[in-house]
Amino acid sequence: MTARRRITVADRRRALVARQHVGRPFGGGIVELVDDLVALHATDPASVHLSVAARRPGTGGHELAESLYGRRDLVRMMGMRRTLFIVPRALAPIVQHSSADAVAVRIRRSLVKDLAPVVPAADRWLADVEDAVVERLVTDGDATATALVGHEPRLGTRIGDPDGRYGAVAITSRVLTVLGAQGRIVRGRPGGGWTASRYAWSAMSRWFPDGLPRLDPDTARVELLRRYLDRFGPVTPTDAAWWTGWSLTDTRRAMAALPVEEVDLGDGQVGLVLADLPPDVDDGGPAVALLPALDPTPMGWKDRDWYLGPDLRATLFDRSGNIGPSVWCRGEIVGGWSQRADGVVVHRLLRDIGAAARTAVAGEAERLTGWLAGTRVTPKFRTPLERELAKSSVTG
Repeated sequence: MTARRRITVADRRRALVARQHVGRPFGGGIVELVDDLVALHATDPASVHLSVAARRPGTGGHELAESLYGRRDLVRMMGMRRTLFIVPRALAPIVQHSSADAVAVRIRRSLVKDLAPVVPAADRWLADVEDAVVERLVTDGDATATALVGHEPRLGTRIGDPDGRYGAVAITSRVLTVLGAQGRIVRGRPGGGWTASRYAWSAMSRWFPDGLPRLDPDTARVELLRRYLDRFGPVTPTDAAWWTGWSLTDTRRAMAALPVEEVDLGDGQVGLVLADLPPDVDDGGPAVALLPALDPTPMGWKDRDWYLGPDLRATLFDRSGNIGPSVWCRGEIVGGWSQRADGVVVHRLLRDIGAAARTAVAGEAERLTGWLAGTRVTPKFRTPLERELAKSSVTG
């Protein structure tokens, strides 16, 4: 039996720096950067802009907005793990048919079940409401949820809260979420600037006049997994199933269709890489970066100890596993950052990284303060260190 190739933690961190552009400025355009990262987490609207700015210094918020809502060469859509992502147009059909379609079926089934005690023939009734919403957006253009309720009052139908916390609630957001997961509508331009999360809704036909191209789900899963392995490998099957949100069965079926090599990650752990992936080259500099909450890089693996360390998990992640703002050096998380009430970015290092790297981190914090130009950003999911630093008065 041929021995597996050994990939060390140092190798993985070097690959992370090179492929994720963490501390290495990206020289291409915004769409090319997003494509290179596979997707940007978009649950927290500010994080999208900060993830780009960390890798393309000088990129303004208006530039990303133009790609999203002007040229529409990026799409904000429901995807893996029922999470919002921003993806290039070319990837949208792959994300839709590999992941979002299954999400849409699950959440629509749940909504129909909750509607059944309230309206007759709930499935058919809901389909009629969905069609009316899409027709309104196609005919009259973008609209907020409030405007859509005014046009289609059935969106205001109230049902019992599934979690039992709020009493009866309107179905508005659930219907729009279902339509988004189906790929029929899209969250459009937000009101209130690049940190805002109240979006107008658009018909998907504004991005794809002929509709999203149809793909066989198995084909879509293979292609999405190939892109994930290309950017994030080596990964374990557990990493891949977690990132995609698929079952282990679907994950292994897609993996079997790819030229995958098993590698030794140490401690008895077997990783998977694309067999033809070239080696990563790095110039050996400090490679420091301040990445925002929910950046796609730290959210790329379920097993995070090789770039994080278990002693930092409770400090930098919330209880649901969402990462807060993080400081990186040479492919490792070495601290966290936040923003004070006066707009200044402050940080704290939790690892000894040497004088040169400390100076580089301080320079990145100063650069980010200038980039934000007084705009206050509070992560949607706050972590212990981020909260503590936000109240501080002295840089860590």
